Amino acid sequence: MWGPATGIAPRLTSVWAGAGRFYILRSGATKRKDFQARNRRELSDFHPQPLPYPDLGDSPWWVSKCRLEPGRCITSRKSAETLVQILREKRKNPRQLFLECNPGPGILTQALLEAGAKVVALESDKTFIPHLESLGKNMNGKLKVVHCDFFKMDPDNCKIAKPPICVSSELFKDLGIQAVPWKAGIPLKIIGILPFRSERNVLWKLLYDLYSCTSIYRYGRVELNMFVNEKEYQTLTANPRNPNFYHVLSVLWQVACDVKLLHVEPFEPIQQNLYFIRMTPRKSLFTEHLTPLNCDVFFHMVKHCFGKRNAKLVDHLHSLSPVDAMHILRQIRKNETVKIINMYPQNFKQLFQTIECSEDYAYKWMYNESLEDSAM
Repeated sequence: MWGPATGIAPRLTSVWAGAGRFYILRSGATKRKDFQARNRRELSDFHPQPLPYPDLGDSPWWVSKCRLEPGRCITSRKSAETLVQILREKRKNPRQLFLECNPGPGILTQALLEAGAKVVALESDKTFIPHLESLGKNMNGKLKVVHCDFFKMDPDNCKIAKPPICVSSELFKDLGIQAVPWKAGIPLKIIGILPFRSERNVLWKLLYDLYSCTSIYRYGRVELNMFVNEKEYQTLTANPRNPNFYHVLSVLWQVACDVKLLHVEPFEPIQQNLYFIRMTPRKSLFTEHLTPLNCDVFFHMVKHCFGKRNAKLVDHLHSLSPVDAMHILRQIRKNETVKIINMYPQNFKQLFQTIECSEDYAYKWMYNESLEDSAM
C-alpha cells in the first residue's frame, strides 16, 4: 500500500515555472534512439498600515481598507460566515484543523474560531501577526499563528529556509501534525485564495507534491479549499464536453482529486467571479501500477498526448510505447478512431495502467529528448 510515510523516494525532479515540467523516466522507460539500438500571491511593495478592524466587517471582502492587494484575503464578515457554513456543513468533526493561508486581518480566522474549529494562521506579512495573535487570547490554544507563506512552502534546492519561506516537515513537527495512511481520513484542511499572479504555477507545484506524496501530502490526503479565478476553474473541471478548456491540468487534477464547486463570489476589481472549490485527494489514486514512484511517467504520457490533442490515440501510442498499440486499444475498449480530445480523465489513468502492466516488453515507454524542452 502506498502511503505518505512509507517508502517514498525523495523528490527527484523539479517543477519548472509555468508548466510543471519534470521528466525523469525511471525503470521501464527508454529513449527512442536507445530502444532502436537495443523519463495570489505577489505582495506589493507597500506595508499595510494599522488596521481599522471594526470597519472591515460590513465591507465587501475585496475592498482594500488596509492597503491590501485586492483579493489577498477575506475582509467581509458576511463572506467569512458564509464560508464557515460551507466548510462545516454535515461535518462530523467540530474541531477540524484548518490551515488558513494569508489571513490578513483575520476576519475568516475569527469566524472559524467562533465555530469551534482549530486554526493555524499562516501569514507571510508579519505586519498582521500581532493582531492575529490577539485573536487567540482566551481560545484555549485553538489558534496558532506562524510567519509563513504557504504558497512558497518547500522550495526546490532550499538548504536554509528563512521566514516567510518554510519547510513543511519542520512546520508540521512544530504544530504536532503527524502523517496518516493515505486511505485514512482527511488529516487537515487548507483554506485560502490562490495568488492571482502565479495561480498556474502554484497548481502545478501542488499537483506534483500530491502525486509524489511530498510536502504537505506526505501527511496524507490533505484537502484544499481554495478560491481560483474563472479561467482556472474552467480548466480544472473541463472534460471532452467542454474541449476549449480541456487541458493536461484537467486530467491530472481530476484523476487525483474530487474537485467540487462550493461557492461563487463576485470579484469587481477584475470584473469576474472567483470560484471557491474543494479538492479532496482520492483514496483510490494510487494502485499497483500508478504509484508515487512512477507518477512522472504518467505526467509525461498525458502531456505528450495533449501536445497534439486532436490527433488519434493510436498515433500517440506508436510514439509513447513499444507495446502493441492495437492490443492496448482492445484492453481499454477504444477503437482506432478515438481522439485524445474525446478521452475522459479516468481513461488516461486506465491507459497508463494498461501499458504499465504489460509483461512481455523489457521497455514500456519511449520518449524524445525534445519533449523535455517543450512547454505546455
